[in-house]
Amino acid sequence: MSDYFGKEVPKLGFGLMRLPKKGLRTDVKQVEHMVDLFMEAGFTYFDTAFVYLGSEVAIKKALVDRYPRESYTLATKLNALLLAPTEKAAKNQFYTSLQRTGAGYFDYYLLHAMMDGSYKRYDKFHLWDFVKEQKEKGLIKHIGFSFHAGPKLLDQLIREHPEVDFVQLQINYADWENPSVTARANYETARKHGKSIVVMEPVKGGRLANPPADVKKLFEQHHPDLSCASWAIRFAASLDGIITVLSGMSNTEQMEDNLSYMKQFRSLDEEEQKIIQEAQRILGKSSTIPCTACHYCTQGCPKKIPIPEIFSAMNKQLGNGQMEEAVSDYCKATALGGRASECVDCGQCERVCPQRLAVTDHLKHCAQKL
Repeated sequence: MSDYFGKEVPKLGFGLMRLPKKGLRTDVKQVEHMVDLFMEAGFTYFDTAFVYLGSEVAIKKALVDRYPRESYTLATKLNALLLAPTEKAAKNQFYTSLQRTGAGYFDYYLLHAMMDGSYKRYDKFHLWDFVKEQKEKGLIKHIGFSFHAGPKLLDQLIREHPEVDFVQLQINYADWENPSVTARANYETARKHGKSIVVMEPVKGGRLANPPADVKKLFEQHHPDLSCASWAIRFAASLDGIITVLSGMSNTEQMEDNLSYMKQFRSLDEEEQKIIQEAQRILGKSSTIPCTACHYCTQGCPKKIPIPEIFSAMNKQLGNGQMEEAVSDYCKATALGGRASECVDCGQCERVCPQRLAVTDHLKHCAQKL
């Protein structure tokens, strides 16, 4: 790999969006154990956000209060689209994050979820200047932004804000040529400008840990001892210019699996690249809903519909023909209400969806089939 900013960072990052739960609360004890395993293996990068419910508080208890500040790297984000009705409220997210985490400063700080419908809000609230001011004060070490749009807007933002040190992009083998996600084009745009990249959604919200049966069979034939998730994470980590690859690990088992192949990371070889290409061809024929379960869509849903859980249930039918399991999961997800048929077509879910899915159309399909 060529020289670039962040090259020295270990290639596995701990994404804190999907932490383990104990009932409705974060299972802090399990998070502590996962942090210990991660740190003992030589990894240091932790990624949270103001809008990840309970995440910043949990990482204070599991990491900040238990390890020397210089021993880890902490990233968090400011989201001007969610929970930020005013400029003051948006800027207060930074100070709240400092208070929640107790970290003193952030190694990496991101303006969160740049999309076609949201990026102007960051200009309107003067947030680019705000984060530069915090960097000058030493409260931020490196500035970046996370991105969910196409290469044209990415090119524009990098040109307008050359001061950013890095960008965070959704990159995985399933979305590499996906015209909605444009992972390859975004990656190439960032590298054209010499920007380093933090990878998010390498396992596509867990979907590539349990891909359609044909993909799973393909991987098992070549490396029966390796998890499907390992193929996805190593694909992203093998690219040039990558600072780290964030894996949103939700339990100790996922942590142990990731550490087993990333502790002594080896890039995909030529044969493995061909296998990935075959997996991409298979997925091109998949009819599953490419939801990553980020839950941005549910925060403003007037009917409290558990959209990601409904889509997950539907994918059991679409991906593997598991009709009974699909219906069972749907009934569990909607036991307290919020059935797919209750959608009122308000469109708020589609405005905030990073995957730019036709959410309401998918819900109508789920209402007919489940």
